[in-house]
Amino acid sequence: MTNLKEIQEKVNYDKLFDCVQCGYCLPACPTYETMERETHSPRGRINLVKMVAEGKAEVEDLRNPIEKCLGCMACMTVCPTNVEYNLIFEGAKEVIEDHDVKPAALKKTEDFIFNSLFPSSNWMGSIGNAAWIYQKSGLQKAAQTTHLTALALHAGRFERVMPDLPSPIERILRKRRVLPDYKLRTTVAFFTGCVMDAMFFKTNQNTVELLRLSGAEVLMPKGQTCCGALHSHAGKAESARELAMRNIEAFDLEDVDYIVNNAGGCGAKMTEYPQLFEENTTWHERAKEFAAKVRDISEVLVELDGLTFTQPVQRLVTYQPSCHLTNIRRICDEPRMLLHAVPGILVKELERPDFCCGSAGIYNLVNYDESMKILDLKMMDVKERKTNTIITTNPGCLLQMKLGIERHGLEGEIEAVHLVDLLMEAGPSAK
Repeated sequence: MTNLKEIQEKVNYDKLFDCVQCGYCLPACPTYETMERETHSPRGRINLVKMVAEGKAEVEDLRNPIEKCLGCMACMTVCPTNVEYNLIFEGAKEVIEDHDVKPAALKKTEDFIFNSLFPSSNWMGSIGNAAWIYQKSGLQKAAQTTHLTALALHAGRFERVMPDLPSPIERILRKRRVLPDYKLRTTVAFFTGCVMDAMFFKTNQNTVELLRLSGAEVLMPKGQTCCGALHSHAGKAESARELAMRNIEAFDLEDVDYIVNNAGGCGAKMTEYPQLFEENTTWHERAKEFAAKVRDISEVLVELDGLTFTQPVQRLVTYQPSCHLTNIRRICDEPRMLLHAVPGILVKELERPDFCCGSAGIYNLVNYDESMKILDLKMMDVKERKTNTIITTNPGCLLQMKLGIERHGLEGEIEAVHLVDLLMEAGPSAK
């Protein structure tokens, strides 16, 4: 029998009543726009969660509406009653996961991915090294020519937009501590991330260099691991909690002013660490102290104001914000300030910059068709700007926009670039 009290605790039952069903969230919700069903809107999902928590609906009734939610949290920015949809959403995910009966083989695969693969820097580094060999050996070209990647679930589409990767030697030679050339302004710890470090290692290196040029001593704690965002979004709350504890312990070993990241989704999750622990416990207090130090790279670069850009970049760009950077962190101005500081750039804002691109962690893998409908709407907006560069601040967004470019046949006309890499292109130097 379903334990209603346990469900109510996990979905934050009391917070469900903050939703007055006004509908302000509907125009902000990408899935409501593409699916045109009330059950795929924030208020519809909240109503379903409430019904399940009261025993008026089954947990299984929640599965499709909740799993089709992007978790972009755009609804939270427009809600007049400040509904904490993020807590309700992740609680609902946990309830679904608790009631899910999976085949043994699938469960083992999931356990490996979530508990061994993403949390392990060794595993993620090995994936990056294997991908480098795949690119440099000619296997990638052969696979594309023979269409072997088409045999796997949409693998070919994502494989074609994979960035150029560094050699294993470059990874091994990375310094774990760098010092500025001139006056030391701050000491920071850099959160490398799991996907960022495996697939966007060069962007991570560029992030460290920008911090160093800005006057920061940069440390990279060895004990750090995955932020846990993917785990939380999959309903694996205990795994997310364990990863949070590992990160808190790793970064507590360093005396730093900030914990800097360059991935909007990771930064958002780390600021939410206190929510993973019971209030008035030691871990809750440690999580609050940790979260208070978390900063996006754009925040720190703007605050330090230690860079001058010497190389004009002749690009016409548009900025695709990370949903979690915007909707959870509420960081909107700093990335744009940095863009406008680069000589030669002309910035054209999207008509709907806060509309999700459809990446949403691994949403574009597990809900590919739904994700592509959302991406197509985003790409229509991009094409109307008539720009040649899309700037992003999150690895998932970056891959998704690269996929959109490839999907709409715009290779050679438009490219997607992380903000950090664009800044490095502009010849940054210390003021």
